[in-house]
Amino acid sequence: MFVHNLKLGAASLRRNPLLTALMIMSIGFGVAASMVTFSVFRAVSGDPIPQKSARLFTPQIDNRGPQYNRHGEPPDALTYTDAMALMRAHRAARQTLLFMVGLSVMPDNARIMPFKAVGYATHGDFFPMFDVPFLYGRPWGASEDEARAPVVVIGRALNQKLFGGANSVGREITMDDRQYRIVGVIDDWNPVPRFYDMFSNGAFGDAPQIYIPFTYAIAQKIDTYGSNSCGSVGARGDDWDSWLRGECVWVSAWVQLDTPGQVRAYRQFLDGYAEDQRRAGRFAWAPNNRLRDVTAWLDYEHAVPPESRIALSVALGFLVICLVNTIGLLLAKFMRRAPEIGVRRALGAARGDIYRQFLAEAGMVGLAGGLLGVLLTGLGMLGVGLVFEPAVAKLATLDLSLVALTLLVAVLATLLAAFYPTWRAAQVQPAWQLKSN
Repeated sequence: MFVHNLKLGAASLRRNPLLTALMIMSIGFGVAASMVTFSVFRAVSGDPIPQKSARLFTPQIDNRGPQYNRHGEPPDALTYTDAMALMRAHRAARQTLLFMVGLSVMPDNARIMPFKAVGYATHGDFFPMFDVPFLYGRPWGASEDEARAPVVVIGRALNQKLFGGANSVGREITMDDRQYRIVGVIDDWNPVPRFYDMFSNGAFGDAPQIYIPFTYAIAQKIDTYGSNSCGSVGARGDDWDSWLRGECVWVSAWVQLDTPGQVRAYRQFLDGYAEDQRRAGRFAWAPNNRLRDVTAWLDYEHAVPPESRIALSVALGFLVICLVNTIGLLLAKFMRRAPEIGVRRALGAARGDIYRQFLAEAGMVGLAGGLLGVLLTGLGMLGVGLVFEPAVAKLATLDLSLVALTLLVAVLATLLAAFYPTWRAAQVQPAWQLKSN
């Protein structure tokens, strides 16, 4: 019976190709607009580390006071003084500090020009905390952190550029006239948004390619390549040591807390630390700290670009308009067939038969509209950069899941739009149609 309904629907669609084309185009354009914007929204609003997002926390300490902080919130990063105090206290099973670095790579291959590699100075716990996948080697350990060892973990792209993708563990590279021993090569890894460094505006940037020990970077006086905010509490200082001792914030901190009890204990520790700073005369205000997990941190930082939400809302509104147009077209098409419906009902067809036939016809329109929508979505990906920033636009991809979703949305939306016209068609009275015709 289903195949029979499909044959009847196909024959009906062929009888009026112009009307059929209008419905398919309406569905195709509406679905394509929604899927293009949804692909961007999906990329920027997803959980970048779902298996651990509830156990990773970033602490914030108010070192500026109510006169200078923003809406009562502490700064988004820590001073070097506060960051090192948290590390020395070691109140979490895993903990790391980090700041962005940019070093000039001097390749051994004379055919490759020197270039800038961007990455992070961090601690060895960074890699197991954030489940960083390794292609070769391993992260450095606590002993290398303590020894301020000149080691480096490099990204897959940098390894491909310098060593042709071969296992480079144990080899050395020169960056800013310093020799680093490679201990590991990470696989493709670039969580989006880059939750661990929202402070340096790198949420949607290219994958970092170098990671060096935080302790070594400080010992070698390697400056931050990311943000450095001194607010209204004073200048950066005249030299390296005054900057480290000052109140500029530039270090991000992360801790792993696996139980609610550990979270409560760490919050108490932060408040106790801030209270100690107040008693010592450094702070003149009550403790004002925050401890946010990944999800809360991304919400606080407004990681999802507002234009993606606006574009998605507009596209969904456009889809609704297209569906309303489709309802009108289907209603006109179905009601023109009232005599045919009357004859079928007079010959014994039940209303359920009318529902099945017309919904099958609508489903075929939806499927055709979905196929057109997939094609238009692919074309739309080429123009995403006209609406979004390049770093965000490149995240939009047409993968198999989006193709399947496009087809599913097109068919379901068309079936939903067809219910009212189908219901009207099923209410046709056979006697009236036979009498009038």
